[in-house]
Order: sequence, then C-alpha cells, then structure tokens
Amino acid sequence: MKTADLYIRVSTDEQADKGYSQRNQEETLQKYCQINGLQVRRVIYEDHSAKTFNRPKWNELLLDLKKRRGKSELLLFTKWDRFSRNAGDAYQMINTLRKLGIEPQAVEQPLDLSIPENKMMLAFYLAAPEVENDRRALNVFFGMRRAKKEGRWMGTAPVGYINKTDDHGRKYIAPKEPEASIIKWAFQELANGHFAADQIRKEANNRGLICSRSNFWNAIRNPVYCGKIPVTSYKDEESTAVQGQHEAIISEALFYEVQDVLLGRKRKERPATQITVDEQMPLRGFLICPKCGRMLTGSASKGRYNHYYYYHCVSSCGCRFRTENANSLFVRELRKYVPKPGMSDIYVVTLKESYNEQTRSQQSDRKQIISQIDDLGIRLRNARELVADQKLDPEDYRELKLDCTNKITILEAKLAGSSQAERNIDGLLDQTVSNLSRLDTLMKRGQLHRNVKSLVRYIPKSSFLTDFNIEPLD
Repeated sequence: MKTADLYIRVSTDEQADKGYSQRNQEETLQKYCQINGLQVRRVIYEDHSAKTFNRPKWNELLLDLKKRRGKSELLLFTKWDRFSRNAGDAYQMINTLRKLGIEPQAVEQPLDLSIPENKMMLAFYLAAPEVENDRRALNVFFGMRRAKKEGRWMGTAPVGYINKTDDHGRKYIAPKEPEASIIKWAFQELANGHFAADQIRKEANNRGLICSRSNFWNAIRNPVYCGKIPVTSYKDEESTAVQGQHEAIISEALFYEVQDVLLGRKRKERPATQITVDEQMPLRGFLICPKCGRMLTGSASKGRYNHYYYYHCVSSCGCRFRTENANSLFVRELRKYVPKPGMSDIYVVTLKESYNEQTRSQQSDRKQIISQIDDLGIRLRNARELVADQKLDPEDYRELKLDCTNKITILEAKLAGSSQAERNIDGLLDQTVSNLSRLDTLMKRGQLHRNVKSLVRYIPKSSFLTDFNIEPLD
C-alpha cells in the first residue's frame, strides 16, 4: 500500500471568497485515498500565499521528507494552484520532490507526468493561477495609482496624520494632534538651520512624537505634509506630485525651504550664545577693562550687612568698578539717544526708508524667481518644437520636461512664500520709536535688562569707562 502526505493550503481571500476551506479539501483528499487504497501518513495545513515556496508549513514538510526519505511516496493536493501559483518555482520544486522519490499529484487535475504531452497541461495548470495573480495585482496597482492621481493618500497615515472615513465611506487622512503641531514645529526648526535634523528629532521625541530616526528622515522629505501626494513614474508616465485632498500641515514654501537646508543649498548662521543678565549687573560681559583690554565680568561680595556688586577684570590686573556707578553713568549716556521733541516723526520716516532699502533685495529675488520660471517655460516650449521637428529624441525630452517641471514647482512655491513674507511695519516702528523715547526710564525700571546687549551697541566699548572717568576701585 502506497503512503501519501496530504497538503491543504488556503489563503484568507480564497477561503472567504471562493470557499476553498480546509475541511472541503481534506474531505476530498481523504475520500480519494480511501477509493484508491492509499495510506495517509500526515496532513499538512497551510495558511499562506502560494506566490513562493517560502511557507512555514511547507518548509517543515520538505525538511521532514528529506530526513525520512522513503516514508512517503505521494504528495496529494486538490488542484495545482494549491501547490503553487508560480510556474518557474513549481517546476523546480517538482524536480526536488522527484529526487526524494515523491510524486506530486492534484486529485482534481490528475496528470501522468511520465507522458510527455501531459507536461503541456501541467504548464497550463501552473500558468493559469499565476496569470490570475498577476492580473489581480495589476488591477490593484492601477487602482491605487488612479487614487493617488486624484489626491488620495493610500495606506497607513504617516506620522502626524490619522486614517479616517467620511460619511460616504471614503477613506482619507486628517491631522492628528499633538503630533501634527510637533511635525510643524520640526519643519520650522529645520528651516531655521540652527540645529541638525537628529537634534530636532530628539527634541520632537521629548515633546511626544513617537518616531524613529529613519522614519523621521523619511517624514521630513515627504511632500504629503505640504498637501501634495507623490506619484512615482511608470513606463512613459513621469513622476509627479499632485494636490492632495487632505489638509496640509505646513506650506509648500516651508517644505521646499527645508529641502534646500537638507541638501546643503541653504546655510544659516548659528545663533549667538545667550548671556544671562543679572538685574544688579546688566552690563556684565559688555565692558572692556581700561588696563588690559579684557572683557569685564561681574560678581557680588558679601559684606557684614549686605551684598556689594562689582564689575571686575578676569585677569590679574585687579581692575574693578562699583556696579551702581557704572550703571548710573550708562543711563546718563542713554539719555543722549532719546529723540528730542518733534524728532519722532523724522525717526519713523528714516527707519521706514532704511527698511525699504534693505528689503529691495527681496523684491529683486521675486523678480529673479519669476524670470527663472519664464526661462524654464521657454526652454520647454523650444524642446517641444525640436521634438516636433524630429531634432530631439522623445526620451531626452521626457527627462528634460521632468527636470524643468520639478524646478518650476519649487520656484513657484518659493514665489508664493516670498509674497507671504511681506509685512506692514508701521505698528512695529511706532512701538520702537516709543521705546527709544524712554530708554533711560525703561532702564531704571529694569525693563531693558533682557535687551541690554542691543543698548550697549550704541556706546563704544573701548571708551565707555575711560571717557566718563569711572575710577577703578583699589
């Protein structure tokens, strides 16, 4: 009596849609063995795709067959698509089983492979399910590509978004708080260029964003956050980014500014170190020693009844000054910069003219961007004419068009960002002149301690102590 192993395989969709249940397959195989007088050695249940033979239960079966060679003579399954949906792999596995002395057979599609003509039917049985799989995969691919072109995000929402379903059953992604706000903050910090991307990621993690290093790097390069859906190239179709149906977390201008920073096209200076200002020693770190030229620091000395504050040199020259004397003389110097009555309006006009002079470069940048967009458009138009005259290869034109289109998209985003950057400074000027008119008062009230650095710039460091005859203490 021959011995047979029964191989029963289903996948989730087949079991649900086509009724290929394990019970039905086992019943068919057991009945076949009873009719043909076959002894069943073992029954193998598999719940895995047949696209490859890298299946858990199949690997166990193959290992057992190699160890117990001769214990089984047949491997039975209902149809050849239960065995494999990949013709190339199936032929190799059939040869492997035959070397082990085992004959694979489908009870509902029986074939005597010793007859050469039957190999044509075997090729059909193996190719048909593979074609079915490929057609199904292609339909899914085109469906997802069509959805992307319509601006829909496919798959699990990226970090900062959440998958939702509207009243009509259509799925979409929406910003998820607080992750969305953290992502927006991260893009803004990246655009500033003050910190490395990994430093910003760590701070974002501290703020509550759950994201690994690789996922964070992919996120800051993903245009989905500026409202775009990327569509990859396929055959003659070029890769592009379409306007998405979801809500953007950041602007296009900010996204492309971050890309420039990441690619090294945009460099920004690191911020200056912040100096903590003590209320008793606001000028610490801004005064120069008249003896050795070093920077004066400040400290307090404890007396019998009180603390006494001094500005003193860090070197061995021993130069030091009472803070009350230096601070009062500094306030006296500030009064020289308070506008006289009637001069405030002149200050406002002068500052506005200076601001307009400095922002002319922004207007020049906008004109330059517009000129670059026009040049790229002319370049594309000329390329189309060359293709029409058969002077340019279509493949070269597609590469040129893709490059020009990407550059135009980035330039248009920068142009939109530069127009949004324009601001009205009238209110800011009024507030600034108002503060300038009461510098000494604000200094006395302690309201300018945080901005003392900008005040000291008005007074030459090398001459402040000596010009006002501040005598050093012994």
